[in-house]
Amino acid sequence: MVFKMRQIVLKTAQSGLRSLPRSHKPQILKQSYRSFIATPAYREERKWSTPLAKQLTEAINTTGPIPLASFMRMCLTSDIGGYYTGAIEKDRDQFGQKGDFITSPEISQIFGELVGIWFVAEWMSQGRPKRGVELIEVGPGRGTLMDDMLRTMKNFKEMASSIETIYLVEASKELRTTQKNLLCGEDAVTTESKIGWHSTSKYSGLPIVWTDSIKAIPQDPNRTPFIVAHEFFDALPIHAFQVVDVPPNQPPPSSPPPNSSTRTTSTSPTRQWREMVVSPTPKGTTHDDLRTPKSQQHEPVPEFQLTLSPSVTRHAQYLPESSPRYQALKSTPGALIEICPDASLYASDFAVRIGGPNPPSSTPTTSSKSGISPPLPQTPPKPNPSGAALILDYGPSSTIPSNSLRGIHHHRHVSPFSAPGLVDLSADVDFGALAEAAALASPGVEIHGPVDQAFFLESMGVKQRADMLAKKLLTAGAGGEDGEEKKKKVEELERSWKRLVDRGPGGMGKVYKVLAILPENGGRRRPVGFGGDVSA
Repeated sequence: MVFKMRQIVLKTAQSGLRSLPRSHKPQILKQSYRSFIATPAYREERKWSTPLAKQLTEAINTTGPIPLASFMRMCLTSDIGGYYTGAIEKDRDQFGQKGDFITSPEISQIFGELVGIWFVAEWMSQGRPKRGVELIEVGPGRGTLMDDMLRTMKNFKEMASSIETIYLVEASKELRTTQKNLLCGEDAVTTESKIGWHSTSKYSGLPIVWTDSIKAIPQDPNRTPFIVAHEFFDALPIHAFQVVDVPPNQPPPSSPPPNSSTRTTSTSPTRQWREMVVSPTPKGTTHDDLRTPKSQQHEPVPEFQLTLSPSVTRHAQYLPESSPRYQALKSTPGALIEICPDASLYASDFAVRIGGPNPPSSTPTTSSKSGISPPLPQTPPKPNPSGAALILDYGPSSTIPSNSLRGIHHHRHVSPFSAPGLVDLSADVDFGALAEAAALASPGVEIHGPVDQAFFLESMGVKQRADMLAKKLLTAGAGGEDGEEKKKKVEELERSWKRLVDRGPGGMGKVYKVLAILPENGGRRRPVGFGGDVSA
């Protein structure tokens, strides 16, 4: 019976970990060489903050501590109370004033309008293709951004008529319904196919297809994909690593067995990458033990904690060695880095869709034992690179993120290890890693940025658009509004767009960045919003 229960827990944990899918930085505990063995006292019955907390604890007690990425993935996308995919609160809405956070499209319609204009400008600069254009959004939220984009694009009739399909990559069933209601109407019919779910947009009757994975969207070399990712990459699971000094004579993970004649001894410490892993918080732990910020000490002690693995994990053997950017930090004692493999996969996918794949290599692919995945099925070559990807998110321009994991609940910063499934988890985006992955994936692309969101929006004419809307509000004669009501609306419009370009400490205009992936043109043309102009 015990063995059977162990199998059930293992199967549950493994299936959850395979599931796939805001700017203060609360401290992540950096504690070395902790014991991970669950004590009998901790196995006693206790009250759980969420059903997912109980499931996670049972799984970890059976299989051992799990990588931070696995913890994040289950918290965000588990079907047992995951933040996006298994809501356990009635009428829950993660977005907006009544939710946990508010995004730029929810702050002002101008944001989505300018993103739509950016893609119109790219369409013009790439020869105004008359057909074959695809709009792809990953992580569409409530659909607000795409709604503003489509409403704007319909004013450019040639561009609008070139769009053949709109793809929305969304893992949450509830959010897919919300997006469909906004973009198609509550009465719109939805059908299902092998690719995903289909309906018709209220704008020009364009077909909309929802998929739960970008891999489900066909890669056609004759298509022109325009891809947008707004506050998507920050929610992808991250791995965290720290450089530690290994005591003398402790064999590295790849050293020969003790009886080997080639074994060598060390008289000085060596440095290794060790992974930060998640384990249950031992009973009796206090906020002081967890080094909880004072602003969060009124909350219950989180049921989980982040600690340093006492030995080298599989991820620690290859992820920090996968880029020269990471390798350069190995000589820095105590260095901390965060790596998001999923982000690199998405950036690579964007690049291949735009520029085509790299030619097949004759070099044998390293076996999966080294941690490197086997080659993916060959993507058809793309004779003429076309399309564009626009990534808008927050994170440093060039440095590697560290200690950036955060939790948000009802617009408040809370411990990312509390109330699994009820707290939004996110981390800074490594824009350098995105650029590197895109460049390596396709010889047919070039990368621009990242630039500050303030620079991008101001270059796109955010003030001019706001002035136009304000004038329209003040001169509108319908609606029975008096002058005071109109003035209040204009003031709110002013506050909203200025919030988007605020360059103050923690301001959205400075913290948020914008990066573009475009067809390679030898650097002859810079895109609008990145210091360039439309080239028709």
